[in-house]
Amino acid sequence: MQHWIYLIPILVIAYMFWSRRSASATDLQGLLVKGAQIVDVRTKAEFQSQSHPRSINIPLDQLGDKLKSLDKTKPVLVCCASGARSGVAVGILKKAGFSDVANIGAWTRIASLVS
Repeated sequence: MQHWIYLIPILVIAYMFWSRRSASATDLQGLLVKGAQIVDVRTKAEFQSQSHPRSINIPLDQLGDKLKSLDKTKPVLVCCASGARSGVAVGILKKAGFSDVANIGAWTRIASLVS
């Protein structure tokens, strides 16, 4: 009878993954047309080793302190190495009042969308 209670944690985890999913290529193209800012939240060393020329580096652990360097009126595309840190960054940005934010996932994904 009480087996349904075990579904609650599964549903919560599923929602977390769904809400932090990477944006589709179509969504990303639309945001880029609007002049989106590309924020790479990898560490400085990761960013310096390889990055996209249009992206700016704000490591995830510094994002909260550097929110003022971003324009809230423009969309923000967030990337990292795999999509995990950028998913966390999306939550931070939305909580700070950024409304048009998308998770690119891996930073290499932006290369096919931006020249």
